[in-house]
Amino acid sequence: MPSGPAHPQDRILYGRRRGHRLRKGRQALVDQLLPGLAIDLPGAAEGDVNPNALFAAPPSDLWLEIGFGAGEHLAWQARMHASIGFIGCEPYLNGVGGLVHLVNACELRNVRIFTNDARLLLRALPAACLGRVFLLFPDPWPKRRHHKRRFIQDAELDVLARVMKDGAELRIATDHEGFCRWALSRLRGNDSFVWLAHRAVDWRTRPEDWPETRYERKARAEGRSCVFLRFRRHR
Repeated sequence: MPSGPAHPQDRILYGRRRGHRLRKGRQALVDQLLPGLAIDLPGAAEGDVNPNALFAAPPSDLWLEIGFGAGEHLAWQARMHASIGFIGCEPYLNGVGGLVHLVNACELRNVRIFTNDARLLLRALPAACLGRVFLLFPDPWPKRRHHKRRFIQDAELDVLARVMKDGAELRIATDHEGFCRWALSRLRGNDSFVWLAHRAVDWRTRPEDWPETRYERKARAEGRSCVFLRFRRHR
């Protein structure tokens, strides 16, 4: 069942939480496995979540994906980095079903899922616990009146800076020029983050350890260019 705190500061989630009804087999898998994978916040106070307690053995590092879609990127990274603990945040329950399926099919033991607003979890994590954060093809909320719904905001970047280790990496992908400019403006204006690009190829080319997702394939099929932004957290 969905995780997440029931307290008065629970955030408003924009967009859908459900799409089409899950197939019976997928729903049965979610019912069976999600309770063991889901993260429930104890009280939303800063530092309440102990990352080491989420996994059977303490991971060598902790990586977080915000809005993992159907989960193919997170599952790929988890397969490639078995010693690292992965947390995926996704309120869209059909996407959660996709990741649960991949966790089962790939026999992944290093994945945990938060099915509520990622900002709630970020505020409950201890300082300097994340080695990498992914935000891949988020909803760009293109209308001006909806820009406040974008995840990249000054306040959220300050929260990310608190929970990311010195030298940790933030990866952002988008096919929306307006969102790209928005993200670059805010991140380059934040002293806690350094853009790792030195030339155009650095943000036009996806690194080898960054697998293609269905959103990227769709964007390219529809003639849109994709950008891959990498930032390093520094204290």
